[in-house]
Amino acid sequence: MSKRAVLEVIALDVEDAVAARAGGADRLELVTDMAADGLTPPVATVAAVRAAVDIDVRVMLRLADGFAAGDVERLVRVAEELREAGVDQFVLGFLDADGQVDLAAVEKLAAVLEGCRFTFHRAIDRAADRDALRKQLADLPGLDTYLTAGAAGGVTEGLPVLCAEAGRRGEPGYGQQLLVGGGLTLDHVPGLLAAGIDAFHIGGAARPRGWDGPVSADAVARWRRALDA
Repeated sequence: MSKRAVLEVIALDVEDAVAARAGGADRLELVTDMAADGLTPPVATVAAVRAAVDIDVRVMLRLADGFAAGDVERLVRVAEELREAGVDQFVLGFLDADGQVDLAAVEKLAAVLEGCRFTFHRAIDRAADRDALRKQLADLPGLDTYLTAGAAGGVTEGLPVLCAEAGRRGEPGYGQQLLVGGGLTLDHVPGLLAAGIDAFHIGGAARPRGWDGPVSADAVARWRRALDA
């Protein structure tokens, strides 16, 4: 029997988390402040969400809008605080001013995470050379997923890249799971599944009233059914 595709939903609070779980989400990306494209949530929110649902929760490590690491020492302290609170899955990703991976910042955080599983997020879609980035991070402990649309403009633009990278799974730098998100629609799903992609990430698509409204269990369930079809 084939393993079902992963459905990850962005959650901002306990209400979102419970609705996403009820709709069939496998995992949450927990953030705050979507006006800044998702920042690290308060530890109290993380604890409440983890207590409320029995699915995996990946917590964002990001303190400001954009893909620069900023104050790395502060990021390290935040990561340590989350680890002390029991968090064991994360989301992060940083570039330097030239669009290269900020290897020093990523490696420093990975050391604090001590092998915890983490996603390198859509910073890869802004990288000057995504293949080089993948190869630089190929053996980084804990890195098991890339959240990507294949292009900065979103999934429609990035479809050729996503399908090509899915076909390279197992090559050096391509061992991590592709988690597709960023302008993802239900119309994209059949082609992505056919290409062998088995993980999908939704945010606004789970919220019929937009980011001012909560996650809808029914909206998540529609995605679950599409992925399971």
